Amino acid sequence: MDEETLERVRSVVASIPPGRVLGYGDVAELAGLRSPRLVGRMLAEDGADLPWYRVLRSDGTTAGHLRQRQLELLRTEGVLADNGRVDMRRHRWDAHPTSTPGESLGEQAHE
Repeated sequence: MDEETLERVRSVVASIPPGRVLGYGDVAELAGLRSPRLVGRMLAEDGADLPWYRVLRSDGTTAGHLRQRQLELLRTEGVLADNGRVDMRRHRWDAHPTSTPGESLGEQAHE
């Protein structure tokens, strides 16, 4: 991943406010990437100083090996999970609340 792409991903993750979450796909779209897997890889390699725990799978579940720590950190921000799953409809961050109908996250991020 080139430095510019890495910084876009880092910027999106850093901007997720406490008490809110995004899916890997949301972060990828906002950063202009095609694959959410790149977001996961970047966070694993270079995300220790970011609120990485605010990034979840699209179904609201956590990375298996980080489940306990991730849910603990989210709980301190008021994000509760039911059977290990966060309600994405309730806690998902609307990065651009002024979007127009049909406009994607990625289109808004690159305006």
